[in-house]
Amino acid sequence: MSLSRDPGPIGIFDSGYGGLSVFDEIRRLMPWYDYLYLGDNARAPYGPRSFEVVYQFTRQAVRFLFEQGCPLVILACNTASAKALRTIQQHDLPKWDASRRVLGVIRPTVELMDSISATKHVGVLGTVGTISSHSYELEIEKMFPHIHVVGEACPMWVPLVECNEYRSPGADYFVKRHLEHILSVDPLIDTLILGCTHYPLLLDKIRAYTPAEITLVPQGKYVAESLKDYLRRHPEMDRRLLKQGARAYLTTESVDKFTDSAAVFLNERVEARQVKLD
Repeated sequence: MSLSRDPGPIGIFDSGYGGLSVFDEIRRLMPWYDYLYLGDNARAPYGPRSFEVVYQFTRQAVRFLFEQGCPLVILACNTASAKALRTIQQHDLPKWDASRRVLGVIRPTVELMDSISATKHVGVLGTVGTISSHSYELEIEKMFPHIHVVGEACPMWVPLVECNEYRSPGADYFVKRHLEHILSVDPLIDTLILGCTHYPLLLDKIRAYTPAEITLVPQGKYVAESLKDYLRRHPEMDRRLLKQGARAYLTTESVDKFTDSAAVFLNERVEARQVKLD
């Protein structure tokens, strides 16, 4: 793979549309950077897929963004971060270009847990793929072995958002059921991680069925702050990033469908271009 060393945009990748909630917070905090967003919407969702398939799909997306000139790629997807990030960092980057970086959304969230949770009992709400990977439990155990973690797979939550049914009364049933279950498994939980980038759109319903003393942790704000801190600590990467405030959107799905769905997450209509990953 031949890669340019010219300055380029920050690449943001998600399998679906949820990564736009993370991107929205990143661009709000750091509007001066150039960004290239890529959604593999045609092959979403990644959640139920095997580790190998998620790795292959994510690898294709990262490689594509590198070929578009991105020195830094953010996996704004919990499933990709859980199932593919470490292998890409350790196996692929040294062969492609060791000076480039790929970062995920799990670690920035985990780093906050000890300061947020008073009871040291934390719950994680996520896709089947994220929960079955135990990535949050493993990362929290490495950093904060005294914190107890319970995961809850919520397989219907992403389809509710993707099908624009997250405001419907039917969504209440699935939100309430999973919240009641995870809190019955561990009544001492005082912090709930929204471990999927789609879930902020369900935040009002989640709050409605969550006791007031429990802290909800959507990821976008924390990932954005972590990225800003990363670039402050790595000026060599910051110098490689374009800073003209440009934004571009790519999708493997139809442009019209992406535009309509993106408007839900970004509260504005954007122009996108269709691409193919292989």
